[in-house]
Amino acid sequence: MTPPTLLFGAFDRHNFGDLLFPHVAAALLPGRPLIFAGLAARDMRPWGGHPVRALAELAAELRAEPLHLVHVGGELLSCSAWQAAVMLQTPDAAPAIIRRLDARPADRQAWAEAQLGFAAEAPYCIPPRLFPAARRIVYCGVGGVDLADQPSVLRDEVLARLRAADAIGVRDRLTLAGLARAGIPATLMPDPAVLVAELFGPAIAAHGRLGEVADIRREAAQGYLAVQIAADFGDDATLAALASQLDRAASASGDGIALFRAGAAPWHDDRECLRRLAGRLRTRPLRTLESLHLWDICALIAGSRAYCGSSLHGRIVATAFGLPRINLLHPSQVGQWTKQAAFATTWDAPDEPGAVLIAELADGLARSFAVSPARRRLDAADFAGRCRAAFYALHA
Repeated sequence: MTPPTLLFGAFDRHNFGDLLFPHVAAALLPGRPLIFAGLAARDMRPWGGHPVRALAELAAELRAEPLHLVHVGGELLSCSAWQAAVMLQTPDAAPAIIRRLDARPADRQAWAEAQLGFAAEAPYCIPPRLFPAARRIVYCGVGGVDLADQPSVLRDEVLARLRAADAIGVRDRLTLAGLARAGIPATLMPDPAVLVAELFGPAIAAHGRLGEVADIRREAAQGYLAVQIAADFGDDATLAALASQLDRAASASGDGIALFRAGAAPWHDDRECLRRLAGRLRTRPLRTLESLHLWDICALIAGSRAYCGSSLHGRIVATAFGLPRINLLHPSQVGQWTKQAAFATTWDAPDEPGAVLIAELADGLARSFAVSPARRRLDAADFAGRCRAAFYALHA
């Protein structure tokens, strides 16, 4: 009898990439008994996700089971217990919790452990003690660009967890080099979301023919730029600069603009921020996608002329569909490596812009439009093939 495979990640909160990962893994593991696990029990099906079970509860129930444990995608290696627990709160509740506990490290750690149900500095790396009978522990397409900059107690815990793993796949060269310096072997592989067009193209196309996305496509028949920004882009000066660059880019390409959110969990995207950006834009047609459904977001990107935003997975889905794409750096990230820049530098050709400053947005999009569509399609197929091969090698 095939032992169950426990797919683990941040599937329990609304973030675009995290909702995609379990779909990709499940599609690549047909016929296997699967358990979808997160840090909290949540039913994410209203947003296109999965019914997710809490890791702590599963550990009590399945302690003696010969499971396969698979950490599926995401910047899992540098996420602390405090960050993870806050992102599981509602957007309304999170600010008060942060104000109360952010400056009290011991209290916030105790609160986080109470929320998660087990003690860990890095809870997205499963402590082996929770599943002592596990047959195989895999990390698949994960990232940890800033792991070296984390507190030593978190970094040491992550490295110990990785040393206990049977196979590790990471999605960028920066993470790969960091693990190599710690003596931990890993395989370089594209993020699992590069398979989204290959695996779910028909379902995404069907969503594009319905509801809001279909309305946006009809209104912007000449084309539109799919634009998204995180909540921390919401100060007036940043929004003004962003609107100016987006208007310039849309004017040059002859496109409208469709705004959307790639994540509704705390520290992700904010509807009010998009509303304020829309108020500064002159480009028409201009629409905002209200839906937070996973396949609606994919359909909006897939039907666009280009993607522009702060979401790594906005970029990766555009890549999967062979589209121009550009990531935006927040002003506070100047001179820093980000997961967006690390991924683009690892996989995209030098003429494909990676993560740029807001002042470089219009020129960057123009450079991305100049890349041959045929080359982009070949790249998308190559990334998908590499990811599929690496996925199966990790699970061999």
